[in-house]
Amino acid sequence: MNFEFSDDQRLLKEQANRFLTDKCPTSEVRAILDSDTPFHQSLWNDVVHMGWTSTAIPEEYGGLGLGYLELCVIAEELGRALAPIPFSSSVYVATEALLQGGSQTQKEQYLPQLAAGELIGTFAVAEGPGTPAADGLEVRADAEHRLSGAKWPVIDGDIADFAVVSALGKAGPSLYLVDLKDPSVERTPLKALDTTRSQARLTFASTPAQPLGEAGTGATLLERVFDRAAVLYGFEQIGGAEQALEVAKEYALGRYAFGRSIASFQALKHKMADMFVATELARSNGYYGAWALSTDAPELSVAAATARVSATQAFHECAKECIQIHGGMGFTWEFDCHLFYRRAKLLALVLGSQSRWEDTLIRRIAARRAA
Repeated sequence: MNFEFSDDQRLLKEQANRFLTDKCPTSEVRAILDSDTPFHQSLWNDVVHMGWTSTAIPEEYGGLGLGYLELCVIAEELGRALAPIPFSSSVYVATEALLQGGSQTQKEQYLPQLAAGELIGTFAVAEGPGTPAADGLEVRADAEHRLSGAKWPVIDGDIADFAVVSALGKAGPSLYLVDLKDPSVERTPLKALDTTRSQARLTFASTPAQPLGEAGTGATLLERVFDRAAVLYGFEQIGGAEQALEVAKEYALGRYAFGRSIASFQALKHKMADMFVATELARSNGYYGAWALSTDAPELSVAAATARVSATQAFHECAKECIQIHGGMGFTWEFDCHLFYRRAKLLALVLGSQSRWEDTLIRRIAARRAA
């Protein structure tokens, strides 16, 4: 079993790296951080033009039909660049929800526009801190599929055109497609640690919605979508972790103290070795997850949770130690260390906390052994 990417996929990775190095240096990330602009519009347009939003969408719906391995390659480079665009919420989750649970009519309506970048999607699951219980959702759907209640925080909720929303219907937890431009939807921007990815509170007041998938199967469908998204987010975290390690290494090599490069100090060597090990472990688990995702293997549930936990740990460790290796200056606004730390914190919570995924992994391993 070979988990390595093919020559074509490695070529795609190199092209994506060159493109983002040119179009998305940290100065562009800072420009969004320092402004009230919710995302980098010109970079988003370029990414759409490159066809990345259509990577895993079948050709019959206007996509390229390349597959998930190519999407993992792109996700890693977007994570390395800390790209301030709504790619992940729109492509990893909203698009995937339609592919997994959408009717033929819904796929024909939404997927070509998502592929062409004409629509931005997001997902609205959280109802404040913690993970809402499937049968305890506060957002409710009436018999006519009108939603009432609030979801927050919703990443990219202030800019998205539509959202995949979890709500409690008559048949149980279900997923719905909601047009966020409907006048019954109130969008309230929220303050966030990483303002390069905006967040919002969405309030629904008898908002019309389309059921996504069969009624009462929302929890199962959402788990399937989140498993697939976890692998993709994992590669984005791996890219961020590797770049944080690279930034720390370059600084340590160029910084001198007591007449020698601080990279030669044993304590910093140990820190960078630990960062490298964490990143390589995450990559190994990420490859396994990518294989399971691309083949829709039965192992996906365990592989996705493993990839999610290890990638979250790696990005947090590398972002944190990048600050420490820079010393007192690492905490200042002028250095880029805080950009990685902000993104690491955001991605650690976007699909649920690390502890939630650890519990999920333990439960799934136990269930597999008991089978």
